Formats: sequence, structure tokens, C-alpha cells
Amino acid sequence: MVQSNDFMRAMNLGEEAEVEQLLQKAFRGNDEARLVRLLRKHGAMAGEMVVTDERGIAGYLALSEFVAPKGWLCLAPVAVRPELQGRGIGRRMTGLLTEWARLAGKTVVVLGEVEFYQRGGFNAARAAGLTSPYPIEHTLLAGPGEDTPEVELIYPKAFSAL
Repeated sequence: MVQSNDFMRAMNLGEEAEVEQLLQKAFRGNDEARLVRLLRKHGAMAGEMVVTDERGIAGYLALSEFVAPKGWLCLAPVAVRPELQGRGIGRRMTGLLTEWARLAGKTVVVLGEVEFYQRGGFNAARAAGLTSPYPIEHTLLAGPGEDTPEVELIYPKAFSAL
């Protein structure tokens, strides 16, 4: 059972290897773990959060800084230990993040499974005016306001290395 007084907390220094193992298991490969390593290496990481249980890290999410628009954040990846998937942990993590974005006045963009991220508070319709190197139909936005921004997304260099 996931147990934490705050549910989600900032990742601690020294937990990188455990996060990498979680990413490799959750995504059955090394791409997301490599992305996280590159985001850290290039100084693009804005924040890393974890959920823990008695076995260690149960969930993880990373926020990186877009090259443009300045001040916007990219959510990638989000991972939950395979045996805990389907229990609402990822939805709760993304829900807390979208509420933080709204309150903090931050815009967060995610590329992924639309239904999953909508359950966490992301909005696909608000992302419809964005220009991206990735499919807009799988791009969602969270943050303050109800507008549909018309801007070009320029992802951190680490994304193009995949």
C-alpha cells in the first residue's frame, strides 16, 4: 500500500538509480530512463517527484523546462510500478500536479494517452492551437486560464535524442 504523509514528495538525491529501475520496469525498456538522464545532464530538469511505499519508490514524475515558450513546463515521464498500475496512483499524481499548476500560474504540457491525462485534469482542447513536433491529438495542457494558446512548443534537446 502506498503510504506517505504527503503522498508525493520531491525526489531525494541518491534515489536516481531506483527511479531508473522503476522507469525501465514501467515502460519495459530504457527510453524513458535515458530521457530522464539526458534532461538532468542538460540542466533542463525543473523538478522530480516520487510516491513511496514500504518497498521504495512506487511512482515518479518529471517536469522539464521548454526551450519555448519560456516558463512552460513539460511533464514526462510519469511512471507507476507495474504491479501498482490501475489503482489510481498515476491519476492522483497528475491531479495534484494540475492543481499545483493552476494555483502557481504555471503552464504544463504533456504528450500521451489523452483519456489518462484528462482524468488527472489536463485538457486536450486547450492544446489544439499549439504547434509541436509531436502529434497535437496526443498533447494536453494544464494551468491557469481557459484560453487556447497559439504558440510553438520547442522541447528540451533531450527529447530529440530519443
